[in-house]
Amino acid sequence: MASSLSERLTMELRERITTGILAPGTLVIEPALAEEFQVSKTPVRESLRQLTSEGLLQLLPKKGYLVRAISVEDIHEVLELRILLEPRAAHHVARFHSAQTLAVLRGHLAEQEQLAEADPIASMLAARRFHEDLCAANRNTRITGTLTRCFAETARAHFVLPSMQTYMSQSTELAEHQAILAAITAADAPGAEQAMRTHLQSIHRAMLGGQEDRDELWG
Repeated sequence: MASSLSERLTMELRERITTGILAPGTLVIEPALAEEFQVSKTPVRESLRQLTSEGLLQLLPKKGYLVRAISVEDIHEVLELRILLEPRAAHHVARFHSAQTLAVLRGHLAEQEQLAEADPIASMLAARRFHEDLCAANRNTRITGTLTRCFAETARAHFVLPSMQTYMSQSTELAEHQAILAAITAADAPGAEQAMRTHLQSIHRAMLGGQEDRDELWG
């Protein structure tokens, strides 16, 4: 039971950090969380340790846990890892995709297009689901596990970098997703791999273009 509670708490707290509800610099206190969620301290402690190992929290002895800032260097490392792994995932999906996978991905892109101008953050979440479900279909659980964490960190950066909200409403972002899906639909594995790499390079330019220092970004 404690493990199950811990997993649910971890998911909830990770989402709060990712979406900025728990902003960088926020102090998270174990007893307060136990009281809020009406659980013992054990699953709370397990959850906080997990999030600390993921780099989202920093332990402050005798005080609690601090929500870490996200730096330009963090973003660079996450995107570098995505550029290494995600094109390969797209390659695998193009070779082994199912009709159900294509239907799910098309649904995410339709939602992203519908929301792009009206609600850039909701559009970003639809885009995130596109990447997550594409990755989940790649049949390599280690790639999926690594990229799932990367997606959460990339999503968090959207709340820290206001320029990304503008990027999410641009037609280029959606067009790149459509190119990836077209290659997958055509079972063009090299094309899907290259389309994903091109897309991730665009994200890298949008998120890090003009950011020449390594100062922490607090949102």
